[in-house]
Amino acid sequence: MALFYAQGVPIGFIAIMLAVLASMGGYDTGQISDILLMDDFLLRFAQCSTPGDVGTCNFSIVREGLIVALLSIGTLIGALLGARVADVLGRRRAMSAECVIFIVGVIVQITAEHAWAQFAVGRLISGLGVGALSAAVPMYQAETAPPQIRGTLTATYQLFITFGILVAYCISIGTRNVSGSGSWRIVVGIGILWALILGIGILFMPESPRWLAKKGRFEEAKVALARSRGIPTHEADDNFKVHRELTDMRTAIEHESAIQATWADCFRPQNKQLYRTLLGMTLQMFQQLTGANYFFYYGASVFKSVGIQDSFVTQIILGAVNFGCTFGGMYVMEKFGRRYPLIIGGVWQSIWLFVFAAAGTAKDPTQNKGIGILMLVSACLFIFGYAMTWAPGIWILTGETFPTRTRSMQAALAAASNWTWNFLLAFFTPFITRAIAFRYGFVFAACNLTGAVIVYFFLYESSDLSLESVDMMYCDPSCKPWTSRNWAPEGFSSRAELVEQSKAAEAGKGFAGDEESRIEHKNVIANGDEDGVKEVNGNVKGTNGFANEKV
Repeated sequence: MALFYAQGVPIGFIAIMLAVLASMGGYDTGQISDILLMDDFLLRFAQCSTPGDVGTCNFSIVREGLIVALLSIGTLIGALLGARVADVLGRRRAMSAECVIFIVGVIVQITAEHAWAQFAVGRLISGLGVGALSAAVPMYQAETAPPQIRGTLTATYQLFITFGILVAYCISIGTRNVSGSGSWRIVVGIGILWALILGIGILFMPESPRWLAKKGRFEEAKVALARSRGIPTHEADDNFKVHRELTDMRTAIEHESAIQATWADCFRPQNKQLYRTLLGMTLQMFQQLTGANYFFYYGASVFKSVGIQDSFVTQIILGAVNFGCTFGGMYVMEKFGRRYPLIIGGVWQSIWLFVFAAAGTAKDPTQNKGIGILMLVSACLFIFGYAMTWAPGIWILTGETFPTRTRSMQAALAAASNWTWNFLLAFFTPFITRAIAFRYGFVFAACNLTGAVIVYFFLYESSDLSLESVDMMYCDPSCKPWTSRNWAPEGFSSRAELVEQSKAAEAGKGFAGDEESRIEHKNVIANGDEDGVKEVNGNVKGTNGFANEKV
């Protein structure tokens, strides 16, 4: 049953739940910033000149960098391995298995007594699960969500990352005065809860219809499509929308299945495969180079250094801005597409990072309260722009830019790029900030501007299109990134008409079948099989009664 309508298309309870459940993966990102400042953690794992005196305890740059960054090494490996796991086990069971790995890593962390290396290795193990999930979750959401709200539902992955960060900050401020190891063990251990919710709950959701179709399980794919679109399963056989999507999948998969996909296919120039692989990896790299994790990983230390007395509270302010604005980001990415928000967001973020760096460089913020407040405000305004654009937008694009045959591998490469740069920034930031202090912000400001330029010249607008149509758009030599907003599949004069046709199809208007025939005709010809046009359309008619027998 439909809970509400988006662009005239019914959205069911299952579509909402698959977005919420699949997104329970962001808690581990936010906890480490505050843990590094907790007294018991310092006494156990830092280097203390006077044992038992927390005032003499400090982390060396290398030890601090490894504790923070080993999570990212794990996520890098996990992202690359997760592609194969998701293809073999299916998206849902893969996510459940990855949650188990994450829980094992958490247990290793919370059982550490005095060996900082054990805690760091636990973060490495947890990272394996987090990285695999970072490839599987956006892919699953994009493959399962209705096109009209695919951006919104995929953006819930980023929403729950921000929610996890905020919860971690709140728990940290609540436990920082707890005596003994409970101050940090509670913060780390609560992550098991999120993993259990995802690992168990996702098994009650439909499997990715595109994965099922790829395995030849078309009846199950049809049921999964119906469930995710709020259509009763007993009506799936008679629903035009379900059959149109299923037929598009069948056509694309039958064409792609003639050739076994390999990692090498991700780097072939044909059909813009190499282009899309490098684009996905580059966008994920620049998401890290926005500078957001500079605040999330080291924010408590950063604001302590500018003279703000309670840096824990400052972290909560940043976390709340991040979480609250991500709701706006879900709307922005669906309403205005992908390209415009990323371009505007890149420029906005650059402006406020420049202000942050200039203020911290011009005067000593520890001696000037006004400068410290200006830096906090500029950081919040930076996070405002990031949460509305680059934070959700890049994960949306990771799920919808690649073709079915190589999607899991290309999504894994993109996620691996994200985690590689995540590690580099997490490990080297302490070294860099000690050398250039707040001038580090100028580096991130320049990276944000570069990211905006790359989006303008290389990213295609993929909103409102099915994943199969996105693939067609990238393969159309007449379509350029800066004109892609107006591109539509053959048989439609514009992207707007495509949306209207989808509404009409759901309303049961008769002309929708004719448009399906035109789309199918283009797909078959594109695959080099004109003689198959009548056969394909005949099959469509045999299953749903809407398509014409001939074009």
